[in-house]
Amino acid sequence: MSRRDQIRMTEDEVRAYFDEQKVINVASVGPNGRPHLAPLWYFPHEDGVATWTYGTSQKAKNLRRLPEATVLIEDGDSYEKLRGVSLEADVQLVEDTEEVTRMGITLMQRYAGAKPGAPVPAELSAFIAGQAPKRIGLIFHPTKIVSWDHTKLGGTY
Repeated sequence: MSRRDQIRMTEDEVRAYFDEQKVINVASVGPNGRPHLAPLWYFPHEDGVATWTYGTSQKAKNLRRLPEATVLIEDGDSYEKLRGVSLEADVQLVEDTEEVTRMGITLMQRYAGAKPGAPVPAELSAFIAGQAPKRIGLIFHPTKIVSWDHTKLGGTY
């Protein structure tokens, strides 16, 4: 078995990894043809991830022009602890305010530590309702997934 095969995560491990991490780095193609990189909070969605952003942001403009991105989720502070998932993804832009509101609530509840489906505090609903008209949802549908978990090597290289 190759070292690459040894460190690859299973589908279940990738899903668990999505659940435990908090930040994605999204690379889109900027107007000058160079990568535009932005960190975002996210939530797991189907076989990929989803988030929201301001509709006038550079990443939104880039993704309207070319709805494709590479998404990186990674952690580890030394080589033997490196773990991560890279997604090449088609991006679905969500502009329906009701759906964007649902996405915003899902996102904010996740970062507040609420359980999925928990009651939404009135203050949070009001805040999200005020934000949603200015934002769009981004759903990243993976076309290719690459993963690595160096902890599987037991500290060897």
